[in-house]
Amino acid sequence: MADLCTLIERNAAFTPNKPAIHFEGETLTYADLSRRINGAARALKITLGVNRGDRVALLGLNRPDYLVLLYACARLGAILVPLNWRLAFTEQLFILSDVGAKVLVVELAFGAVLPILEETLPQVAIVGLDFAAPGASAWDDLLDQIQRDRCHDPCANLGDPLLIVYTSGTTGRPKGAVLRQEALFWNGVMSQHMHALTSDDHVLAVLPLFHVGGLNIQTTPALHLGATVTIHSRFTTDATFAALKHDRPTLTVLVPAIIQALTGDHRWSTADLSSLKAISVGSTTVPQPLIDRLVTSGVTVLQVYGSTETSPIAIYTRLGGDLSREGSTGLPGLCCEAIVMDEAGNEVPAGTPGEIAVRGPNVLHEYWGDRAATREVMHDGWYRTGDIASRDADGYFWVHDRKKNLIISGGENIYPAEVERVLLEHPDVAQCAVIGRPDPQWDEVPVAYVIKRSGAQISAEALLTHVQSHLARFKVPREVIFTQELPRTALGKIQHTLLKQLNARSAEQDFSD
Repeated sequence: MADLCTLIERNAAFTPNKPAIHFEGETLTYADLSRRINGAARALKITLGVNRGDRVALLGLNRPDYLVLLYACARLGAILVPLNWRLAFTEQLFILSDVGAKVLVVELAFGAVLPILEETLPQVAIVGLDFAAPGASAWDDLLDQIQRDRCHDPCANLGDPLLIVYTSGTTGRPKGAVLRQEALFWNGVMSQHMHALTSDDHVLAVLPLFHVGGLNIQTTPALHLGATVTIHSRFTTDATFAALKHDRPTLTVLVPAIIQALTGDHRWSTADLSSLKAISVGSTTVPQPLIDRLVTSGVTVLQVYGSTETSPIAIYTRLGGDLSREGSTGLPGLCCEAIVMDEAGNEVPAGTPGEIAVRGPNVLHEYWGDRAATREVMHDGWYRTGDIASRDADGYFWVHDRKKNLIISGGENIYPAEVERVLLEHPDVAQCAVIGRPDPQWDEVPVAYVIKRSGAQISAEALLTHVQSHLARFKVPREVIFTQELPRTALGKIQHTLLKQLNARSAEQDFSD
């Protein structure tokens, strides 16, 4: 197999008329998909000058061309950079600059970034996914112009980087995890093992494709096997209930916020879920009551653990496997290793908490342009996740906590350091700390503790406005609490864990009052 795109071509040869992707009432067969990928590769290479190793950024909602661009990049040996459309302009511009994007393919709904982009990064070629504008090429026009012979880079192979997916930065700036084509291939093999996935399956994809969870837990593995995928531009309860009724999917992936939205809807109790052979849940430790809601409805629930850096599949429970261990995220995947280790990097005995480490072909190649960050997480081939877990005597994992100060809100990762960095840019803020507070709808929401500079009169509302002008809305703290001091270690480092405990006790006191 020359490159990952070969899998799509082979499926087109075996079953050319098989539906590959359903989207908003239209269907792409595998023959259609293969032709469109080939046209996209030619357009990128011949018209836009994209060559092996060049970065192509994409800013848009879910649509078939998300996957077309992914496989076109694979064919050329180029690299796709999916942009989170929920990020603020400044965050998106940082990523485009950091990665040195050659092309930005953008949807009209997010075109407000273009004037700023023209000023700051004029060298980036703009392609409108669903529009044409001065200085921007229209995607469909490019494809219509070039629909001839198979186009590829003869040097492209599975060892080439294919994705750079940016994660919120523990040091205040996001990092780009570089995933090779082979990482997606072996991740797909593990998904097939996890879900008993075959070409007869029908995947419902409602999670954003800019996340590796939406892209790689089921969507790309299904296409590699010749199955059918129904894509929703974004999650809505109405569209999901309609799909369950009319499209009859066999598999889907949900995060806690979506599970809560669906199971809290009055239609859930009467929804026909009989087509689903399983729902996979992940992105964070899923509260048992939410899993129970699915199980009570007769749905088999599979748990998957991983991260952007593991493509993301690393640990999972398997369809047909042992699902009786409540709270367990399962066993290491079929094609990778996972252990629990101590600070020195030694594997710890069963029942002993430690840090999860993963090793295998699904693990990131590096952080883009950041050797120090890469060295920090990679040790003798092991990716140290920063998450704390333990294993039982049979090797099943239980995830306990996050070693890093990660906040997961509605399936989105928020690192306090990033929010703290923006808060500290305000002239009236002397010190601050951001923690996660439990929330019944979003799992967690960020809360900021702030020490004002002497004489400052800044209000909480003004600080929140400041943060929202720099970061995505979901990263904006739900509350600003002004304080005179923050808990610190003897070396002066803020103790986020202790602050969370103090916050929880304060909330309990407020409730009791």
